[in-house]
Amino acid sequence: MSLNNPFVHGPSWFEQVRSDFEQVLLDKLNDFAGPSQQLNAAVRYGLLEGGKRLRAMLVYAAGHAVSTPIEHLHDAACAIEAMHAYSLVHDDLPCMDNDVLRRGKPTCHVQYGEAMALLAGDALQTTAFHWLAHSRQGSADVRMAQLATLSTAAGLMGMAAGQAIDLAHVGKAMGLGELKEMHARKTGDLIAAAVRMGYQSNPHIGHGEQQALEAYANALGLAYQIIDDILDVESSSEVLGKTSGKDAMNNKPTVVSLMGLQEAKHWLASLKADAMAACEQFDEYRRTPLETLVELITNRTS
Repeated sequence: MSLNNPFVHGPSWFEQVRSDFEQVLLDKLNDFAGPSQQLNAAVRYGLLEGGKRLRAMLVYAAGHAVSTPIEHLHDAACAIEAMHAYSLVHDDLPCMDNDVLRRGKPTCHVQYGEAMALLAGDALQTTAFHWLAHSRQGSADVRMAQLATLSTAAGLMGMAAGQAIDLAHVGKAMGLGELKEMHARKTGDLIAAAVRMGYQSNPHIGHGEQQALEAYANALGLAYQIIDDILDVESSSEVLGKTSGKDAMNNKPTVVSLMGLQEAKHWLASLKADAMAACEQFDEYRRTPLETLVELITNRTS
């Protein structure tokens, strides 16, 4: 797999790199199995059964923007996907969002039981850190920076905090500022972490490039959640691969419920423009994957 091949800088970039990444991820998981066959199966189910791999692709795109060879990005891409898979497995549990459908299939706790799904999520989270800590892709300083980024994005100040805020506001009023803060932590922080882990692969990048990628990540992270809120209203369970209309059923505040559908779409268009503007820091060759992901994420239907 190589981002240096001009072929992958056309419309097929995403599919080309994602296809190769799936093999990288499968090989990595095959080399890392524990003594419990049931837990191994639940982990594989949570990590390998579908998924758009957008966070992994953001690692590759940001790494490419700062001229990192793609073979130095695999472990970070696998780690971010393992962390994301953990969050979905736990998010679907009865004590959290209590969902039975994910990626068009039964959720992990439906398939393997609640206790095994809980353990699978725990194992996926620690596997993400294991893969980064034991990586030989980049210097020790690079790996430490990526570990710090991932742990901050997933923990008390990031994704876990966002989920806690979300649970605390079911059926309660929330202002737009509060909602933006919740979304930034629950969804945006892991999106931003993927971009950050990508550019951290090159410790010699300039300040301007770093600032541009931070702006890109922040805009895209919020845009991703706004699209989720829009699709929860406009799409079906069959298309989404998860239960649609669930936020309204649970009386959860969303961007759409606070702003209205049209205003939410206007905000999304503004965030897309911000992300695209950030890409202008890089020449056409280095920014094309970043731009491709903006289009894919902001135009997604599931």
